[in-house]
Amino acid sequence: MKKIILFSSIVLASGLLLANLYTSLIDAQSWGSDIPHSIATAREYFKSVNPGNFFRIFSPANQALGLIVLVLFWKTSPSIRLSLGIALALYLLAEGLTFGYFFPRNDIMFRNAQLTDINLLKKTWSEWNSMNWVRTGILIIGVSFSCLSLHKIYSLKQK
Repeated sequence: MKKIILFSSIVLASGLLLANLYTSLIDAQSWGSDIPHSIATAREYFKSVNPGNFFRIFSPANQALGLIVLVLFWKTSPSIRLSLGIALALYLLAEGLTFGYFFPRNDIMFRNAQLTDINLLKKTWSEWNSMNWVRTGILIIGVSFSCLSLHKIYSLKQK
C-alpha cells in the first residue's frame, strides 16, 4: 500500500510538471506573442477559468502526498528519507515561488496593468516566462528525487 501511495505521488508530481511545461511551451508563448493584444485575449479567455483553477487543487494534493510518503517511509532508510525529504522541499519551493513570484506577475498581466502600459506588460511577461523555466526545473528535480526513492525502495527488497 505504501508503494502505491508513492507511485501516486510520483504520478501527480509528474502531471504538475507536464502541466507547467505546457504552460511554458504553449500558454506563455501565446501571452507574449503580440503584447498588448495577446494579453487582452488571455484576459478575456481567463474570465471564467484560468490555469490557477487546476494548480490550486493539484499542487496542495502533491504536497500532501509528498508529506505522506515521507512519513510512511521515514523508518525505511536514511537515504530514502533524505530523497523524499528533498523532493518534498522542492515541491514546497515551487509552490513558494508560485505565491511569492508568479501571483504578483499574474495580477499585473491579467488584472491590474493597463493594456496601454506595453513596457510593463512585456517586462512582466518576460520575467514570468524566464522564471517558469526555473520552476519547471525545480519540479523535474523533485520528481527525480521521488523516483530515486522508489528505486532505492525496490533495491532494498533485492538485498
